[in-house]
Amino acid sequence: MRIHHLALRVGHCERAARFYSGLLGLEEIRRTVEQGTVRSIWLSAGDSVLMLELSLRGRGAAEGSGHVLVFEAEELGSWERRLEGAGIPLADRTDSTLYVSDPDGHRVGLTVFGRAVP
Repeated sequence: MRIHHLALRVGHCERAARFYSGLLGLEEIRRTVEQGTVRSIWLSAGDSVLMLELSLRGRGAAEGSGHVLVFEAEELGSWERRLEGAGIPLADRTDSTLYVSDPDGHRVGLTVFGRAVP
């Protein structure tokens, strides 16, 4: 069993893609446009897909996010500088993980947890 995809409801697909693709470096693999509006952008996240969607099927919270999306990082120092340079404040941190918010308020982590950290 492995994660196939994670879909996030976002307020603006291209704005969200600038964060995940432009800042974090995930590659865009699919874009759906309906009636001139970008409805979804799918990004490659290793063996999984991150789907940025204007709407999601099925019931869920009307607003906000109770989850955290965490990406594995090689190390944290360069990510901390990159986030700072992009004007993205750290929401929290541990010895192994940096936490930020994406443009829609989803909690996002960058972690080295489980790696041999010198």
